[in-house]
Amino acid sequence: MRRGLIALAFFVSACSADPVSPLPIDVPIASAPPSSAPAPAPSSVTATSPSPSRTPTIVRPSKPRTKAPRPSVTTTRPRSCLGAVRYDIDLAQTEQLPRSLCFAAGAVLRLIGIGPGEVSIDRPDLASSNYEAGVVDIRFLRAGTVAVTIPRTAEPETITVVVQ
Repeated sequence: MRRGLIALAFFVSACSADPVSPLPIDVPIASAPPSSAPAPAPSSVTATSPSPSRTPTIVRPSKPRTKAPRPSVTTTRPRSCLGAVRYDIDLAQTEQLPRSLCFAAGAVLRLIGIGPGEVSIDRPDLASSNYEAGVVDIRFLRAGTVAVTIPRTAEPETITVVVQ
């Protein structure tokens, strides 16, 4: 607390001093006689002549605005791929299963209304399967093609899943 009071006392005493007047500035004369020496480059800071009632004004030249180039957006996955999403299929309400799907790695295919051990995947190195309470979650881990086989009728149906 004492340190704050000392700083406040210093600040108040510094602000209560006499007003500051501008320093005299030498302003270059616009019409100089031509010489053989190259003309100096214009400075980036220009000051106006001080007057007793005005303080010097500093004028900085403005930089031209340029638009930064936008990076080109390229995607490695086609527009038909859904990305890393959860895709639900309710087997009790779906008559026709999709023949193929496209996901990004990390996506989950959720099959609702099926018994344990009925769904099989041909590439366990690319996808993992988990069953709980009539729901099978298949998480796609790496890029590749996985065939998901579902026994719905006399002949099992296969969904080919492309993972990117």
